Amino acid sequence: MIGACIFDLDGTLCDSVVSIGTCVNHVLEEFGLPSVEIERFYYFVGDGVHQLILRTLAYVGAPENLAEAVMARYLKRFREECLYQVKPYEGIIAMLQAIHKRGIPMAVLSNKPHENTRKVIYTLFGKDTFAVVRGQQEGIPRKPDPRGALMEAELLGILPEECLYVGDTATDMRTGNRAGMVTVGVLWGFRDREELMANHAAHIIGHPRELVNLLDGTFEERIWKGTR
Repeated sequence: MIGACIFDLDGTLCDSVVSIGTCVNHVLEEFGLPSVEIERFYYFVGDGVHQLILRTLAYVGAPENLAEAVMARYLKRFREECLYQVKPYEGIIAMLQAIHKRGIPMAVLSNKPHENTRKVIYTLFGKDTFAVVRGQQEGIPRKPDPRGALMEAELLGILPEECLYVGDTATDMRTGNRAGMVTVGVLWGFRDREELMANHAAHIIGHPRELVNLLDGTFEERIWKGTR
């Protein structure tokens, strides 16, 4: 019996790659470094800001010792630009409304900085949709460490095995599996089916309405073709 849903943010609830990539490119320009095509950021994000910057610097051939300065500038700029061209994926709003009607509490756990996470969630979905909203912050290890997910389950008053953990990357599947939750990989996000399968997603869905079907016990597993 599923009693709660915990969601990743970027690539799961909202399409944010343009905001992230554009902000990083602005900072690269400030440091005299070449910009990166936005599509590359689908594979740079997901493991926190530090890894985002390290992967970007490696891609453009810049020295790793620039990371702290670039990251500091990125964080400062991103506070103002974190909503740039960010929008919920098609079907997300209807999915959240359907889950709410079923009385199932929902939470968000992201490796995006905490204040940016709250700003995006509250702007796109309001302050009453999710019972818990948590981004990367001091004192809580970033995903795929399961402690953040376990803390959220405790706050929701739900056992880990009664939680769906919903995300779009290997990091999300590892987080949910290590927490003992039921992992759901989504195909509309930043990564592909093969990555989700390789990291032991319990279920893989291609549209938000299928998550509601899963909660209702009417979801039919399918063999997905293609990379998304």
